[in-house]
Amino acid sequence: MPPADLNTAVPHSARIYDYLLGGKDNFEADRRAAAAIVESSPSLPISMRANRQYMARVAHYLAADRGIRQFLDIGTGLPTSPNLHEVVQKVDPAARIVYVDNDPIVLVHARALLTSAPEGSTSYIDADLREVPAILSSPEVTQNIDPARPVSISLIAVLQFIPDEDEAHRIIDGLLAPFPAGSTLAISTVTAHNPQAVAAAAAYRARGIPAKERTDAEVTRLFRGLDLIDPGVVLVNRWRPDTEVDDEHVQMSGGVAVKS
Repeated sequence: MPPADLNTAVPHSARIYDYLLGGKDNFEADRRAAAAIVESSPSLPISMRANRQYMARVAHYLAADRGIRQFLDIGTGLPTSPNLHEVVQKVDPAARIVYVDNDPIVLVHARALLTSAPEGSTSYIDADLREVPAILSSPEVTQNIDPARPVSISLIAVLQFIPDEDEAHRIIDGLLAPFPAGSTLAISTVTAHNPQAVAAAAAYRARGIPAKERTDAEVTRLFRGLDLIDPGVVLVNRWRPDTEVDDEHVQMSGGVAVKS
């Protein structure tokens, strides 16, 4: 296996996220960028934790309440417990998960840490979310995801890095196209309704990382042609919450929808 090609001198969104969640898989460039971003957006670490909790609630709901057993998680980021496979394989150890990310350090850690229950499977693809045909035709997807059965596609905290709406729609449409009715799409992305979120997105852009905040109406349009599940597009802390987080600290909105 070739060594990962790590450019440690340039900040990367996955490693900034890891640092702000209290992880250790980051470098000085990431820590400097994180400090500058938090200066303009002090609630960002709280928001990131709220987003992680949202992912876990969504995954549990889809596995426990809707019976989904196949998950395609794109923009995985560095492994931070709870990971999606840990949540859904508690519901059914036979669940199958394919993770996708394009950061070499994520690849290294995913291979080591994203291990499946023996009854199911957990695979990892090194790919960019823009590379939809490459993702869907990869052996990891074709060997582990049954296209005749519903699949959950997760785009958690990643679409803010796709600032062009047409491209975002192309990605979503392409990912959903091969899969049957009953498949689901889960999204979280930076909200335009929180001043700190707007400031954080600007701080990312200032450091060469594309980032876009979206209104609730723009996020809702990402689900075009799908049936939104209650409560629709909301701040992530308000999606079927099991803990309380003040809205003012939450910089992400999202929702879950079903293909009919």
